[in-house]
Amino acid sequence: MSLATATLEASGLPTALPSVEAELNYLAPTRTKPHTYTYDLPGGAPRTNIVNEPHAVAIKDARAIAAAISLDQEGFGLLQHRSRVRDFASDDEVRRSYYPESEQLMKKLTGADHVVIFDHTIRRRVPGQEDRRGDFRQPVARVHVDHTEKSGPQRVRDLLPDQANALLRGRVQIINLWRPIRVPVFDAPLAVCDAGSVAPDDLVASDLIYPDRRGEIYSVKFSPAHQWFYVSRMEPDEALLLKCYDSQTDGRARFAPHTAFFDPTSPPGAPPRESIELRTLVFHR
Repeated sequence: MSLATATLEASGLPTALPSVEAELNYLAPTRTKPHTYTYDLPGGAPRTNIVNEPHAVAIKDARAIAAAISLDQEGFGLLQHRSRVRDFASDDEVRRSYYPESEQLMKKLTGADHVVIFDHTIRRRVPGQEDRRGDFRQPVARVHVDHTEKSGPQRVRDLLPDQANALLRGRVQIINLWRPIRVPVFDAPLAVCDAGSVAPDDLVASDLIYPDRRGEIYSVKFSPAHQWFYVSRMEPDEALLLKCYDSQTDGRARFAPHTAFFDPTSPPGAPPRESIELRTLVFHR
């Protein structure tokens, strides 16, 4: 039984939820460590050795159970929040306005002592275009987690070297704040897997290689035990919290796999998805 199902049964909410069936791209078996370069290689060499293995899965609509799911149980959560930002295309406005309002929001939601926002990405889907090519970042249509057991603490050391030892003695989380911008999402919505349905062996450490550093993410192997959720018709005044790392090992959710997917029920002519994801380091003493 997944944590989400257990939560529903305990709360008396219905366990049968509307769902869509869609293909999600998992990691195909590989004999070598998966890796992806974020830039073109000399001679046109392949940028990745990752091969997708598509699986058709049921993705349940979590809108009706938003109050029953949480970061510590399922590894994600939905919140209502209207941002003061009027132009997410303005990098300056995002950093000047969205960063501080999101820092306060994350403190309130998690009870954290300290929050550091270290990155953001605007995504606009351009049909037929690969991610990291062209003018815009694309939705990532492959099941993954942004950080690993190794790269979570390393991110703290890289970004806050003078404070890292002290901060890493407390609880550390990496949480993404994801929201649509401009229009509701019908096209390429975000699916999130209940972290309680994911076994440790399902997560495969994979190198993400930049020109100046090497990061590590989790690719994910398929399991029929995985329980997938999305929130239908997300509006710009709604946001998803996604847990990508948690230093606590007491049974609470630590890594929530997620992916964009192509909803077969999306209405014809739906505008391409536009979204922003904010990556935050969340510290507790």
